[in-house]
This record gives sequence, structure tokens and C-alpha cells, in this order.
Amino acid sequence: MALDLYHHLSRPGAEGAPLVFAFHGTGGDEHQFSGLIGQILPRAGLVAPRGDVSEHGASRFFRRRAEGVYDMEDLRARTRRMTGFLRAHVQANPGRPVFAMGYSNGANILASVMFEAPDLFDRAVLMHPLIPWTPAPQPGLAGRQVLLTAGRRDPICPLPQTEALADWLRAQGARLDLALHDGGHEITQPELEAVAGFLRRA
Repeated sequence: MALDLYHHLSRPGAEGAPLVFAFHGTGGDEHQFSGLIGQILPRAGLVAPRGDVSEHGASRFFRRRAEGVYDMEDLRARTRRMTGFLRAHVQANPGRPVFAMGYSNGANILASVMFEAPDLFDRAVLMHPLIPWTPAPQPGLAGRQVLLTAGRRDPICPLPQTEALADWLRAQGARLDLALHDGGHEITQPELEAVAGFLRRA
């Protein structure tokens, strides 16, 4: 069944509360953001998949050839697989707002799904994504709420590429919030506060 395409952590949440998808970074797992989501939205449902690609023992959501060099064929195939998994869970939870957040490699697979199936999400948080290509236009992103966070000195996700992704999202009509900090690839407390405010927004 598509509901079980990935090993994942699942919490049902309260009736009518948001359903939140959480995507870990390289080397993380399905538990990486479960506590954070529980703190921010204690009534929310949660679905957190574990990446099914191993890179020297570290879980990821798609293959890469080198740092910042993606296996684009693998990314396309795994984007289709992830989209099927997410859509099955959305359909199993009708009428609930659907939020998603991902960090680093998790933000990359989330972004790739958004480019293909923006109807899946009402709000999405992309933390330190790296999108080293220009996506095709996606009018379905118009009006979708997106928070993009990054470090100005991030050696893995350089600021110019973050800014290019922000410009692209705005051009698609997304309602974009951009939160930058002066550090690198690490997640900072002000960044977490921005995520909390975005997900709790009425």
C-alpha cells in the first residue's frame, strides 16, 4: 500500500488538527523533528518518513554524485515515490490542513515534491534547501504559504542559491516568508521561532 512505502513514524493527532509531514536531514531519521512538531503543534497529526537511500550508512531521500551534485534521474523517481506516499496519507486524513517541513536533504525532497504536486500542502517549511537547478514554472504554487530558512554563511547551501529559490517561489505566486541567520548549516533558535510562528499562524 502507498501508506507504507516508507518506514515512518505516525501520530494520529486530534480531529480537525493539521497533519504535518516532517523530513529529516542526511543522517537523521523519522524521530529528528517529532518532538519539535509536538511542541509547536501538540494536537497535530504527524507523518515522518525515513529516507530509503543509504550514503555510507546515513539515511537520505535520494542519491547524489557529490556534494551539491544530484543524481537527477534518481531524484525524479524518488520524488514520484514520495508523492504517492504523501498523497495516500492526505487522502486518509480528509478535511485537515496539511503542513510539511524538511531540513537539508529533507527540504530538498519536500521542495521537489512541491514542484510536482503543490496541491498536497497548505504550508511548507524549507530549512536550508539546496536546489541547484531552475525548476519549471509551477502556477499551482500561487497562494501556497512557504517559509524558507537559511544561513548566510552556509557552505552546503550557498546564499545565492537560496535567494534564487526565493525569487523563483515569489515568481510562482507563493506567499513566501524568508528567514536568514548569520550562521551556516546549523539550525538556530531564532530560526526555530520563525518555524513555530509560521506553523501556528491563524
